[in-house]
Amino acid sequence: MQRSLEGDKVNLMDRDGWRNRAKRWRTLVGEFGTAAVNLVFPPVCCGCGRLTGDAHAVCPSCWAGLHLVERPYCEILGSPFAVDPGPGAVSPQAIANPPVFDRLRSVSLHEGIARDLVHGLKYRDRTDLASMMAEWMIRASDGTVAAADMIVPVPLHAFRLWRRKFNQSAELARCVSERAGKPYRPEALRRIRRTRRQVGLGAPAREENVRGAFAVPESVRPGIAGKRIVLVDDVYTTGATVSAATRALKRAGAGDVTVLTFAMAMSEPI
Repeated sequence: MQRSLEGDKVNLMDRDGWRNRAKRWRTLVGEFGTAAVNLVFPPVCCGCGRLTGDAHAVCPSCWAGLHLVERPYCEILGSPFAVDPGPGAVSPQAIANPPVFDRLRSVSLHEGIARDLVHGLKYRDRTDLASMMAEWMIRASDGTVAAADMIVPVPLHAFRLWRRKFNQSAELARCVSERAGKPYRPEALRRIRRTRRQVGLGAPAREENVRGAFAVPESVRPGIAGKRIVLVDDVYTTGATVSAATRALKRAGAGDVTVLTFAMAMSEPI
């Protein structure tokens, strides 16, 4: 009996040894494959195209031109303050016209390299940018992604999705979900009405354009009730689109909605 137990122990050690060796080989093969790809296709800056040390990164020059939204900022709208008014400060805009969502967080102002990245993803089919952009969005989320129950993208209408072939907001939301280990729920929100493009419209026209454009399907309402949701879009401009989407989620019983975007259109700090 003792010999049998010792034999089983040796077999287990052998198996563990093989697993460890196999794991090391897989790591080496993966590193070799990455090195080979980088040799043939050297990693370049996602902004200007200069050579960089890592793939899906930006060079120091482009990074310096990125106007990150850092504290101090409005706790509700996430808009940066020119001077620090103290912890928990809320902007006059948020006080005068409280949004339907609970808070907004963005990575950067919508200018320079940030605008180039958004346009590259949205208009030039650079879906490879979504992973890097999502990493920055998680950092900018101020812990709301970590506390979320689900990640929901702002949906496109089926016709526009067919024409564009992909939804840039969904690409960002999927990457945020994967990197944060949070459920990705694109089915939680539908665009039920085809709308005009928001580009070129003023704030009132944008709001009217997306009024009633979103709905939560009856089948998923029980899973929405009381949940903390991160609603993902690429750019926050007037807030008309994400506000309309938030209203649909709130009507379905969502407990808390954070709007998370890569960029924020804003002329200057408050």
